[in-house]
Amino acid sequence: MLSRLGALLQEAVGAREPSIDLLQAFVEHWKGITHYYIESTDENTPAKKTDIPWRLKQMLDILVYEEQQQVAVGEAGPCLEYLLQHKILETLCTLGKAEFPPGMRQQVFQFFSKVLAQVQHPLLHYLSVHRPVQKLLRLGGTAPGSVTEKEEVQLTTVLCSKIQQDPELLAYILEGKKIVGRKKACGEPTALPKDTASHRDKDCSHDGAPARPQLDGEPCGAQALNSHMPAETEQLDGGTAESNLITSLLGLCQSKSRVALKAQENLLLLVSVASPAAATYLVQSSPCCPAIVQHLCQLYRSMPVFLDPADIAALEGISWRLPSAPSDEASFPGKEALAAFLGWFDYCDHLITEAHTVVADALAKAVAEKFFVETLQPQLLHVSEQSILTSTALLTAMLRQLRSPALLREAAAFLLGTDRQPEAPRDNPHALYAHLIGHCDHLSDEISIATLRLFEELLQKPHEGIIRSLVLRNLEGRPYVAWGSPEPESYEDTLDLEEDPYFTDSFLDSGFQPRAKPRLAPATSYDGKTAVTEIVNSFLCLVPEEAKTSAFLEETGYDTYVHDAYGLFQECSSRVASWGWPLTPTPLDPHEPERPFFEGHFLRVLFDRMSRILDQPYSLNLQVTSVLSRLALFPHPHIHEYLLDPYISLAPGCRSLFSVLVRVIGDLMQRIQRVPQFPGKLLLVRKQLTGQAPGEQLDHQTLLQGVVVLEEFCKELAAIAFVKFPPHDPRQNLSPAPEGQV
Repeated sequence: MLSRLGALLQEAVGAREPSIDLLQAFVEHWKGITHYYIESTDENTPAKKTDIPWRLKQMLDILVYEEQQQVAVGEAGPCLEYLLQHKILETLCTLGKAEFPPGMRQQVFQFFSKVLAQVQHPLLHYLSVHRPVQKLLRLGGTAPGSVTEKEEVQLTTVLCSKIQQDPELLAYILEGKKIVGRKKACGEPTALPKDTASHRDKDCSHDGAPARPQLDGEPCGAQALNSHMPAETEQLDGGTAESNLITSLLGLCQSKSRVALKAQENLLLLVSVASPAAATYLVQSSPCCPAIVQHLCQLYRSMPVFLDPADIAALEGISWRLPSAPSDEASFPGKEALAAFLGWFDYCDHLITEAHTVVADALAKAVAEKFFVETLQPQLLHVSEQSILTSTALLTAMLRQLRSPALLREAAAFLLGTDRQPEAPRDNPHALYAHLIGHCDHLSDEISIATLRLFEELLQKPHEGIIRSLVLRNLEGRPYVAWGSPEPESYEDTLDLEEDPYFTDSFLDSGFQPRAKPRLAPATSYDGKTAVTEIVNSFLCLVPEEAKTSAFLEETGYDTYVHDAYGLFQECSSRVASWGWPLTPTPLDPHEPERPFFEGHFLRVLFDRMSRILDQPYSLNLQVTSVLSRLALFPHPHIHEYLLDPYISLAPGCRSLFSVLVRVIGDLMQRIQRVPQFPGKLLLVRKQLTGQAPGEQLDHQTLLQGVVVLEEFCKELAAIAFVKFPPHDPRQNLSPAPEGQV
């Protein structure tokens, strides 16, 4: 019995001693730190060579151990009470700012991070915690690239993780807002000791000034601890809404080390908060979006005024996770600045993709307003060819890596405007759109090529408004189809040049308007199963035999184009699958008022360029045909009918892609007669273009290269028509013209 009684007494003593011993040890370690500043006279000894790091670690271990021994969940122990009541974190922040002893700031950052991470009791709601956290963040942000950036990013990691778990903390960290009473504090423990509750959000005197730090470790007065809080919500630091956490993160993002990547991940975690209220607060009450976009604009301005478009294209695939391209022999002036800009743009795009919808929309609008409109647009509209080339190539590179739907929507509106009504030949389109269309037919071939590449990249983005704005809005209702076509048996007798569907487009230039036809349904129809075969043969046979040279070389046949077109068409179809496009053309409505057809400014400039294929540089011809091929791949029945069906009966004054090609072939047949030894020279030029012959200059070089591009383009169009509607596909619903029209 005596043995058992002794054991019980020992257990009773052991149950009471830890709380007394822990608090005493905690206070002794804190006094040891404060006494160092009273007694030490050596200002050069680094902090890590003093006993300060050891004492801070002991204080942390005591706090963690004390919390583990607590019976009631959410209850603060005496040591944590002492930490809060005596503003130890405030005092440590002051000591870190003084940087005495040298390296003290690093020790303070580490202690803050470990306390917030390892102590499970909610701390950031306390004014005596989130105020020194704010001051410490501001202190770190004043020295970007300093020796403390590793410790700074560790602290931001803990804070962002806490905010992710409890979004209501965002207001405390960003603005230092006070709340009154336990009911207003989200996540506040329900069972708090009286003294702890009295210090939540109340560590200031009545005038708002912080209480004097107690360096000797003595408790504050009871009057200061228990004074009544005002009922209203206040802001610290004179109401300043400065976002220390965000500015600190953005400063760390500019580091040259791996710290930048961690800071970017932390910022990504911050903007992806799930709470709509927190997301709205982040947008409306912090400089988050403006600061991110401001850095983007600064990086853009830091690049050289002129960059070679080829150099810009060579840096494809720059990722925010690895923005710096390795230096090699292919380096060029401005490469590092270009990589930094493209990397940050990719990061902005990733932020918008992952952020809460409220933050994503606000950030996308900020990018559009501050960067696209205010920074980039003046360069696109500049009279300097170098400015136009550089800005257009940069915009193309940005579109290539753009993924977020919100930013893509803003980019499309910036480039093309928001008007979706059918265009008119002499209307006044969106200002930037009009300039870009003009750049496609610029006196400078380089500008034309760069702008056509921009449009080609735009056509590959998953946004229906792009193809609708450029093409589809002008094809609605199929006004390009002629009504009241003559009966098949009398077609050859009534067809004349004036009504030839391939040549009526000349009336647009002459000002002559052909006589109107009655609004009647087309009179002819053919078996759809043979239509695709006819289309393919029409394109393959369009170029005369004397102008064909591909048969003399290997791997340039039609089958190769079919294989390539199939993959591109599948990719395009999957991209537009959710847009709900019809499978067949819209039926013609005889009661709908007839309107003049205009193919639109975009198709008009492409057709005009295509009509000059025999007189343009080879690289420009390749780009024009590449854009037209991209358009022809879209699985919309109106696009297929207008661009790929040679048999549609065109309305008066209209032209189609096939009619433009027919005119080019007519011009070619006349010019062939004036080129001596045309077949041999044409074959030599083809071999030069494929690297099988030396690149010597020949007479009529541009013409011969244009013929090569023309032949390959016709095969490409035939292949696209075949893969879109193979001969066995029952969905074919084409509108072929009477026999003999081709």
